[in-house]
Amino acid sequence: MRAVTWQGKRDVRVDTVADPRIQEPTDAVIKVTSTAICGSDLHLYEVLGAFMEPGDILGHEPMGIVEEVGSEVTGLAPGDRVVVPFNIACGHCFFCDQKLYTQCETTQVREHDKGAALFGYTKLYGQVPGGQAEYLRVPQAHFGPVKVPAEGPDERFLYLSDVVPTAWQAVEYAAVPEGGSVAVFGLGPIGQMASRIARHRGAGRVIGVDLVDERLRMAERHGVETVDARQHKHIAAEIRERTGGRGPDAVIDAVGMEAHGAPFGHLAQQLASMLPGPLAERLTEKAGVDRLSVLHAAIDTVRRGGTISLSGVYGGMVDPMPMMDLFDKQIQLRMGQANVRAWTDDIMPLLAGDGDPLGVEDLATHQLPLDEAPRAYDLFQKKQDGAIKVVLKP
Repeated sequence: MRAVTWQGKRDVRVDTVADPRIQEPTDAVIKVTSTAICGSDLHLYEVLGAFMEPGDILGHEPMGIVEEVGSEVTGLAPGDRVVVPFNIACGHCFFCDQKLYTQCETTQVREHDKGAALFGYTKLYGQVPGGQAEYLRVPQAHFGPVKVPAEGPDERFLYLSDVVPTAWQAVEYAAVPEGGSVAVFGLGPIGQMASRIARHRGAGRVIGVDLVDERLRMAERHGVETVDARQHKHIAAEIRERTGGRGPDAVIDAVGMEAHGAPFGHLAQQLASMLPGPLAERLTEKAGVDRLSVLHAAIDTVRRGGTISLSGVYGGMVDPMPMMDLFDKQIQLRMGQANVRAWTDDIMPLLAGDGDPLGVEDLATHQLPLDEAPRAYDLFQKKQDGAIKVVLKP
């Protein structure tokens, strides 16, 4: 089959690799019909290469048609249309019983002291072949895959794999009061969807912050008030002024470790990429990943007694946390990978029903054949041609 493989920093290729097969009785194999590039895939493309090996298959946002199921997979049959969540969970361990599927004890990557395995996301998370391919082996298929209606465009359901549940959890963790206010830092796919979900769930004021024209315009199409970060030297002061001088009830950080404007973090990332593998791993994990400028801005922006919800990926320890400010302002801070299956029952009626209340069909800006993945990554990483969300079609 054809698959998108990592070969080095900013070097992805479409190669012919072995077809996946059933290896465990709880496996399934699907024929992929759509697979998206996630912002966190760009971390592999640019920053986290120390944890990759040439030939690793990328991608964790796939959907498709079931081809084959293992002997212990019930509830799925060949021909079913499914979305595959990015985290791999068994559904019945201690943590899964608490709906903390990202901490699944069955798939935890204990060698690296990490939580549940993820598709296509470094050896830190199990080095499981990803979904940017023609076919995908799905472990724990007795629980993970989400059956979706046979009719309707893929983009109506594709984002159940990651974007919509991640944004839903971000809003849930933000605990925005009914009619309250929330600022969303970063209007990439997660920030776009978090803004829409916050409005859908009753927020009275949603303010989105970004510095890319196309992202700002897309958010405005969905009723989001925007702040262009290029035009305001003190973003926190601007948002406080718009919210009665106090700041919003909640802030969602949908940017994470690749925030613009943090030169020391950027330098450490570049130095890490030049070191031999083991040294790069240690520097990246302990010093050279995070650029916490957005998190610091979120702490500055949120009102006293408010909540900060982190959905952007952080991966290191380059900056100290401003603990005095967090304590003094009595800020609640919640974070974590999305527990996808915890939210799919809430989200599915919004996707399968009439209308498109979350605007999922207004998110993908580019649909490209799988063989054009190298160009797709380059477009997305450089934010060229208005790229906000890129979907590959095997």
